[in-house]
Amino acid sequence: MTILSRTLLVAAVLVAPITFAAHASAHASARSGCTSSVPYVSGSGGYDTYRIPATVVTDQGTVLAFAEGRHNSAGDTGNIDVVLRRSTDGGCTWGPLSVVAAGEGDTRGNPAPVVDPRTGAIVLVTSYNSGTVTEGQIMRGEVTPEQSRRVFVQRSWDDGRSFSTPRDITGEVKLPSWRWYATGPGHAVALTRGVHAGRLVVPANHSAAPVAGSSDTGQEAKYYGGHDLYSDDGGETWQLGFVDPTYDGVDNTNESSAAELPDGRLYFSSRDQLGTSAGNRLDTYSSDGGVSLDRPYAVQHTLDDVPVVEGSVLQLPGVGAPLLFSAPSVPNVRQGMAVWRSADGGGRFVKAVTLSGEWAGYSDLVAVGGDTVGVLYETGATSAYDTIEFRRVGVGELSGG
Repeated sequence: MTILSRTLLVAAVLVAPITFAAHASAHASARSGCTSSVPYVSGSGGYDTYRIPATVVTDQGTVLAFAEGRHNSAGDTGNIDVVLRRSTDGGCTWGPLSVVAAGEGDTRGNPAPVVDPRTGAIVLVTSYNSGTVTEGQIMRGEVTPEQSRRVFVQRSWDDGRSFSTPRDITGEVKLPSWRWYATGPGHAVALTRGVHAGRLVVPANHSAAPVAGSSDTGQEAKYYGGHDLYSDDGGETWQLGFVDPTYDGVDNTNESSAAELPDGRLYFSSRDQLGTSAGNRLDTYSSDGGVSLDRPYAVQHTLDDVPVVEGSVLQLPGVGAPLLFSAPSVPNVRQGMAVWRSADGGGRFVKAVTLSGEWAGYSDLVAVGGDTVGVLYETGATSAYDTIEFRRVGVGELSGG
């Protein structure tokens, strides 16, 4: 996309929402007047590229669209900010861009926001590393603790208009033997049922160091593992929950998302980072609020069409409502953003709708009112990272109704 094209697209977004007739939910369009909008266009606003979307809806009904604003390139390291745009009309139009966590030459990203059900505060957990180091260097153990991956939390008490200064919680949630660390990305979960109601759960992943005497460097994909972190006091203090300690290269748990099922269990869905097992999606459950797993991560074969990429899960409210999953739908290619549904809590998924045939990358799902789901996702005609789009889809279309 040329700079001129991007400029024209930004202007169009600020004036009116961009709509797409194909694959739209007529019900959502009739109620809102829009089907789609584009809160982020790469090359605009002082950033080379926008990536890694995350979204929540506040208690006031405001849609918050977080992303990484990458200053100098599309790369995963360097000068990267966590940025935000707010929508007060269900994701049809967006307010000005704000910087929530400034990189100031370093890398801040992997936004994992959640609304605290007790106070209504927006709690945002993010990851950090020095802008001068790479993921490979971190996994090989070639960096200092200060340069390596760290974890921060922020809160907003004014509907996302402003956030507190990032506070380092690395010591609470990262084991000393871990090297890489990434929160989410995508929305975290606030539990609403059972003895852990009110708990905030953030799915995450890490990499471990090889055992002493090994010839491995630690950069091998088999050293990726999943875990979560949780808070029972609205984000003030944090604890490390379950840890997936299997580093055999069969199932390499990586970027993760989570949803609370109607029976109170947590469902975790993860990217399988080049494991030797057949399939690119892994999943598991927790019956104790994320403290431990009911079983090890295993391949979810009904999502075998999904390439190696981040994906999002969302449990819709209501009796018999489905669990949703979003990701690209073309095997081995990041293309064709789609949404799947599961009627049995993640046992089996069926594709509900393909949003577009264009390039597509990371995504995040959010409920927008009682009859609409929002999909905030990376997409574009020339690459998956041209824009971040917000697509509105009717619940009836996703539920098979």
